[in-house]
Amino acid sequence: MLGIYFSGTGNSRYALETFLRHYNSSAKTVAIEDKSAAKLIGQHQELVFSYPVQYSNIPKMLKDFIEQNSRLWNGKRIFVIATMALFSGDGAGILARHLQRYGAHITGGLHLKMPDSISDVKALKRPLEQNKLTVKKAERKIICAAKHMKHGKPPQEGIGLLPHFAGLFGQRLYFMGKMKRYSNKLKVDPAKCIGCGRCAALCPMCSIRMEKGKAKAGDRCTMCYRCVNSCPKQAITLLGKKVVAQGTTETYLAP
Repeated sequence: MLGIYFSGTGNSRYALETFLRHYNSSAKTVAIEDKSAAKLIGQHQELVFSYPVQYSNIPKMLKDFIEQNSRLWNGKRIFVIATMALFSGDGAGILARHLQRYGAHITGGLHLKMPDSISDVKALKRPLEQNKLTVKKAERKIICAAKHMKHGKPPQEGIGLLPHFAGLFGQRLYFMGKMKRYSNKLKVDPAKCIGCGRCAALCPMCSIRMEKGKAKAGDRCTMCYRCVNSCPKQAITLLGKKVVAQGTTETYLAP
């Protein structure tokens, strides 16, 4: 068994690692941006895929990865974990259907509410203690799902016709255009940037580069929010104009 993940601020990675720890502790995990990912996928028949839903849709980088490696999915047995801040309807289902196009067999799906990573939109932010409780609740749900999986009864959240319609009419139809291409809206405030290079090192798309001691945003942002949440000077924004509160999964796991 192999666990595969795409994770922005750590939610999907944490969910995957927790699930595998309780279901199959010997399983390896790999991020899709890892150069060894495709090779490892080819060596395993049973996979667990974990990813964050964006506007009830698949992040552009993840969709490209699946399509570029389309030959790898045929005959694979795949369980899908979808992390989300808001209800997505068919978070697991939309990735499942995409994989099925290439011959994958979907064994089930799990939806997990996790702390929101969009740190520059005030309406979506929650207090630290509430986020910690959200992660604890998700952990209990993951452990329960792993237990059912061991007994041959994997959860089926997001799988089927009704969740499909919920996801489609809930957000996806309204924001479909946002997910067709990479974003060019990432902004770096040069007055705040101290040139530490952390954002460039974290970007899974290598879309941020350092120029004359300052970070410069490119036009291939997959909206993972790693850079926005990790900038020590809050110099980076994407959807909003000002960083409200930064956080990663490690923040909410701290005592």
